[in-house]
Amino acid sequence: MNSVPWSDLLSATVQRRTLFRLVLSRPRASGTIQKVTVRPVQLQDGLRYQWIARIGQQERHENLTEDELLGRVNQQFSTAWGDLHWFADDGDFTVRHKPRSQVQFKRKPPTLSPPPNQHNQSRKYILPDGQPCPFLIAAGIMTSEGKVKPTAYHKFRQINRYLEFIADVLPQLPAEGTLHVVDFGCGKSYLTFALHHFLTAIHRREVDIVGLDRKVDVIATCAETAKKLACRGLHFQEGDIAHFTPTGAVHLAVSLHACDTATDDALAAALRWNCDAILAVPCCQHELNQHWSGRLPGMTEYGLLKERFAAMATDALRARFLDCHGYRTQVVEFIETEHTPKNVLIRAIKRPASDLDRTPAQSAYESLKRDLGVTTFHLERACSG
Repeated sequence: MNSVPWSDLLSATVQRRTLFRLVLSRPRASGTIQKVTVRPVQLQDGLRYQWIARIGQQERHENLTEDELLGRVNQQFSTAWGDLHWFADDGDFTVRHKPRSQVQFKRKPPTLSPPPNQHNQSRKYILPDGQPCPFLIAAGIMTSEGKVKPTAYHKFRQINRYLEFIADVLPQLPAEGTLHVVDFGCGKSYLTFALHHFLTAIHRREVDIVGLDRKVDVIATCAETAKKLACRGLHFQEGDIAHFTPTGAVHLAVSLHACDTATDDALAAALRWNCDAILAVPCCQHELNQHWSGRLPGMTEYGLLKERFAAMATDALRARFLDCHGYRTQVVEFIETEHTPKNVLIRAIKRPASDLDRTPAQSAYESLKRDLGVTTFHLERACSG
């Protein structure tokens, strides 16, 4: 089960243009249309969704825009159909009307790969499908011939999306010499290997990348993979974010899916090191969730809304706090992973030394704290402690 409403998931899939197929079936009332199938088609005026209604042995076709498709599915599933299935890069989804007006939602691993006319097929990825890439092959994402496996296509897209963010911040990093990077909570490290490949194989830079994680077995596996792939300048180390000390300057700090206040510890470390760029994808966030217990009852008595509000408030505070410390900060959309349905990335770039007036940023930060009823939070304490 997934706590995100099915309609939001379908909307996100359509907006990302990763819908491979959709089916409406099991009519809830007698009628002429037995089933509806939807597939993406690339037309001269852009991507459209072909709505195919089966009537006996005949089919009726219509080409719909994204908004038309979503509006029609939401309207008709509520009234005319018992089952809704869609297939995308991140899974196979089923929504089913049950007795007593209940709606059941299930999500399974993906079984389909992009169809030939799918928009993503024509998109130019930094790491292209069809071109063998050693770390992707080692991670089981590609075959030895370079073909992305259907069940790994979502991860493939996530890696390329991540590298787009790296490409965006690369001009802010030193143009010469060794690039020093710390990746907090690297986990299985396919994004760490992607970063190494991007900097060394594509941009021909010398690097010193440290992947840090508390799980000894995971670190051992990553280190062995790095050795097999001869990844020069890539190291893995067991340790805690709050207690890691680099041996020199750190140009880029990365924190992907660090749980709860571990993201704040990573951001605090990056601020202490005066990093040129920071990329952080937060995971679960409990601090403000607990702060609002008993407050704002009109909203926070709904657990899901309380959780989302706490997550958004926490990330807003983090972004404003980074602004106060001389960074130009953005909160942008990433791609949800198997770790978390949250898809927010905080990107912070160090401002030039000449841009010294932080008064407006400090004022905005303090104003946000007052509005939220927050006197202090973990990132602030981690930087002052």
